[in-house]
Amino acid sequence: MASGERTERRGANGERRFLQGPQPRGIELWRATQIFLEFINGFRKLHFVGPCVTVFGSARFDEGHRYYQLGRETGRLLAEAGFTVMTGGGPGIMEAAARGAKDVGGRTVGCNIDLPEEQGTNDYLDVTVEFQRFYVRKVMLLKYSYAFVVLPGGFGTFDEVFETATLVQTAKIADFPIILLGTDFWQPLIDLLRTKLIPAGTIDEGDLDLLRLTDSPEDAVADIREITTEKFGLTYGPKAKKRWLFWE
Repeated sequence: MASGERTERRGANGERRFLQGPQPRGIELWRATQIFLEFINGFRKLHFVGPCVTVFGSARFDEGHRYYQLGRETGRLLAEAGFTVMTGGGPGIMEAAARGAKDVGGRTVGCNIDLPEEQGTNDYLDVTVEFQRFYVRKVMLLKYSYAFVVLPGGFGTFDEVFETATLVQTAKIADFPIILLGTDFWQPLIDLLRTKLIPAGTIDEGDLDLLRLTDSPEDAVADIREITTEKFGLTYGPKAKKRWLFWE
């Protein structure tokens, strides 16, 4: 069996079976244990990486694309501001943001997802954590970050931005800034929310304030610095120490 076929069976097919309704009790228990261990592995590896800003965006833009360059500049500015740049660990925008951070000696973290196609890790990561399950990975991308910068992307990027907005809207996480970079890409979405969802009563007018729209990485990072220091008390004090008791 080729390696790609093994990945398909281990990853996508395993998740597909898991989501196909009730399974034998022993299998359900084993999968629950695997999910628990995947969470613990993420918690252990990411405990000391912060403070982070997560950058979301498509894996499909190459380095010649203007969105890639926008992501690289954003990563550079975040690193210069003292943040660890966290991404999904793959190519495209994720690579660009990590690459920009490394351009100025910043720290980078990648939470990579095991997929049959498209998602290999990039070469600009200091810490990489591999995940089998999207939902575990998304928890990690949210848990360790004080802000979220979203560049253009596809289904996965839209999933990430709306899940993050939902968690802020419902007060499950603090109202950390969610910044959409690229007005030409995101403005039609904002218009849709304003002209369809607000009149229908499915969101409130104030919910649009959760999403900040800009073309400027400089403005985005300035907003993040101001909000995280003034509102959430983020400082540049000593980092937490590792403890041998927890195998750190």
